[in-house]
Order: sequence, then structure tokens, then C-alpha cells
Amino acid sequence: MKLFIKIFAAGVAAIMLTGLTTPASSAERTINGAGCFPVGHPVSKPWEAFINAVNEQGKGIIQIKLVGGAPAIGSPFTLVQKMSKGAYDIVGCTEGYFGNVLIEGAALRFSDYPYSELRERGGIDYLQKLFGEKNIHYLARYHDFGPFHLWLNKPVSKPDLTGLHLRISPIYKALFTKLGATVQVSNTAQVYTYMENNTVQGFGWPALGWVPTWIEVTKYRVEPGFYNSALHNVINLDTWNSLNDEQKALLTKVGMEFEAKSESSTPAFQAALKKQKDWMASEGMETITFKGADADLWLKTATEEGWAEVIARSPEHGPALKKLFSK
Repeated sequence: MKLFIKIFAAGVAAIMLTGLTTPASSAERTINGAGCFPVGHPVSKPWEAFINAVNEQGKGIIQIKLVGGAPAIGSPFTLVQKMSKGAYDIVGCTEGYFGNVLIEGAALRFSDYPYSELRERGGIDYLQKLFGEKNIHYLARYHDFGPFHLWLNKPVSKPDLTGLHLRISPIYKALFTKLGATVQVSNTAQVYTYMENNTVQGFGWPALGWVPTWIEVTKYRVEPGFYNSALHNVINLDTWNSLNDEQKALLTKVGMEFEAKSESSTPAFQAALKKQKDWMASEGMETITFKGADADLWLKTATEEGWAEVIARSPEHGPALKKLFSK
């Protein structure tokens, strides 16, 4: 009996010692997240939905604490840059705002393939290596707002933007300037005021993710749309490497779920586009549709100028990415 008690006590002691000396791999981890758009803004809602999904599925595993969105926490153009240096753990952002960190990231905007196929082709793996050099891990696309469009308060009859002053992000600067426009970069909050007082006569924006009041100062949508307005999850690489396998798996699982349902071919996505266009038409917005040679020029210029900019800035990786991302 005494021998049994000694063995039992030794076993308990060993278990207690193991618990004290082994890292708590199963302990819930909280990381901080930030967004490139104001919290509550239409473009921020998918990011907030992703965070909510992680927090719901990741109870006891991993949680994301949303600490804010740009511009309240700083310029959206510096958010991913700050994240790469450790200011944040994970950021939800459009590629157009982190081109100053990874110019090659623009390939995500030009992709001719669904993301599932793009991953099979090695396109994401190629970018992942480049992200890694910037201390960033690419997780997944978490939303897509459809193609970009030019929105105007005065009509045009062809793809000649001479005489127009347009609000832009870097995403479509090359296209608009090539076709004759003068441009200026501004944050989202300035779009309404600039359009209202005619500081600009138009702006670039996706088909979805609209601020409803913009309809008051926007009269025309130019078709066809161009590029992809995808939003992406990127994580500080040091943070990613510090996560255990279960935490990484949970983030990857939710990331892939959001990426799959954001494909433009899904019925839900197409229904959202139709609903948006129907609403705009009901509010009096008209559609300017380039056809034939004009449409070809519009889309060709968008593609050629976009890739030319990437290749000029990254002559080593640009051509390789073009082969992976283009048909």
C-alpha cells in the first residue's frame, strides 16, 4: 500500500511538473487587428465579419481584437507598413494601400483566374515568398467588391479623359493618366465633398462597397469595369510564426471560407451586383457603356498600363507574376 501511495504521488508530481514546464500550446491567444477603412464603413464590414467569424470559431484557440481603422489610426497607406514592423498583428486591406510595401502585390488586382485556380498555379506561393521578405504572411482574400469603375458627375462619350480632374487611389492612376485625366489622391471621406464642389469630376471605386450618400453627387457609371477590387488579410510574419499549429489552422480555415464565398462567379455575388445596379438606376444614375473599339481600348489600356507599372518597378518578378496571373 505504501509503495502504491509513493508511486501515485510521484505520478501526480510528474504531471504537475509537466504542466509547469510545457508551453501552454492550447491556451487561447489574442492578436490585435486593424483595418484600412473606418470601422463601420461599408468597405470595412467584410473585415469586421471576418474577425467575428474567427472569434466565433476560434473560442479557446485564437481571438482577434479590432483596435481601429484608418484614417482614425493613421493613413491607410502606412497601415501594412506599420504592421510589418510590429505595430499590429493582422490587417485587412486592399492591395492598393500596401503597394508601397510590396509593389508586386498589384498582381492580385490583375488576376484573370479564380483564386482557387490561382493557388494551384503557384501565383499565391510566388507572392508569399515576396511578402515573407517584408516580414508579412499572406493569409487570404476575404472579400471582393467587384470590378472597378469610373464614376462621374458629367458624361463622356469615349475613353478620352482629357479635361477631367479625378480622385484616385494608386490602383488606377496609370489608366486614368494615360487617357488624359489629371488626378489627385484623397481619402474616402473626401469623395462626397470633392464631387459636390466640383474639385473633381469623378473618382475610381468598385462596383460595391458604396457610401449611399455618394449617389447624390454621382450621375454616371462607366462600363466596362476593370481589375478586381479584392480585400486581403495579411499578418505580421513574426506573429504568424509565433502561433501554434491549431491557431494557424483556424485562421487559414476561416480565411479560405471567406475567399471561396467571395468569388465573383457565385450566385450571391452576382445577386449583390445586380441589386446595387438596380438601386443606382432607381436613384437616377445612368450608365455610359463603351463598345467595340472603345471598349477594347479602355480594357487594353487598363491591363497594359497596370502591368507595365509593375514590371517597371519590379523587373525581376513582374514578368514571372504576369505569366502566373494572366491568361
